Amino acid sequence: MSSNTGKFEQVSGVSESRRDLATKLASYWKITKPEVNFLVLMSALVGFYLGSTGRLSWALLLNTLLGTFLVASGTATLNEYMERDWDAQMRRTTRRPLPSGKLRPVEALMFGVIVSMLGAVILAWKVNLLASFLAIVTLVFYLVVYTPLKRRTVFCTFVGAVPGAIPPLIGWAAARGSLSAEAWVLYFILFLWQFPHFMAIAWIYRRDYARAGYRMLPPGDSEGRMMALQVGMFSLLLVPVTIIPALMGDVGHSYILGAVVLGILFLYYALRLASGRSNALARRVLMASIIYLPLVYALMMVSKIPA
Repeated sequence: MSSNTGKFEQVSGVSESRRDLATKLASYWKITKPEVNFLVLMSALVGFYLGSTGRLSWALLLNTLLGTFLVASGTATLNEYMERDWDAQMRRTTRRPLPSGKLRPVEALMFGVIVSMLGAVILAWKVNLLASFLAIVTLVFYLVVYTPLKRRTVFCTFVGAVPGAIPPLIGWAAARGSLSAEAWVLYFILFLWQFPHFMAIAWIYRRDYARAGYRMLPPGDSEGRMMALQVGMFSLLLVPVTIIPALMGDVGHSYILGAVVLGILFLYYALRLASGRSNALARRVLMASIIYLPLVYALMMVSKIPA
């Protein structure tokens, strides 16, 4: 009887250890913000594809995406490490690995540093120094400049959009070894897109952000005037800017029609939010932004004119 009990306890202990390991691995994955990394990789892919000349190098593309993914994952991890105390005060972030206790701060710190360094090394070794440099600039600017400013000024969104738009540059630099005017157009498309996207999030969770001391919106601006201005203005600017790749000869003129139609549809939802300023309208803008950018990217890739 005791022998059977011991075997049961042993098997039970192994099962529990496996569950603990699975929980730990899932927490490491979650702290990297995979949903954000999807956008980062998609943007880097578009930059690489449009920047490529001649036959596409799949090995170079793979190393570019791997290195970019690791640096982005490390950046997200270190960001959550820095903001763990404030995340515990927000309903939308209390279940993150650090506030929930699924990961210890030292584990997140070590993981973030190692993963970031590994990604930068892969980019420098297997891709080129410029791509690695741009990835490091993104990490440093995001963590050292943007993250602290989130609790100090409402202009943090402008600051955060600067490193947030670098992924297409990483992809272009990986393919060409340099940056050109065409690469910066991709940068500004992503730069502008971030404002309606993040302002919609800021409006939906405005009380959560205020509770934790984040200045995503001006204190006392209960009517959302600043949010409305940014959502409307930057969505409007997106329409002409997305046409520029066709005017520069990177993509065919057939791309223009699709880009304009998508831009007008996105602008429609943005202007509705700017005038209505409700959570329901903000959620529609958020969803529209998630659909809009991949479709514009897809149109660019399909319409690319071979160099």
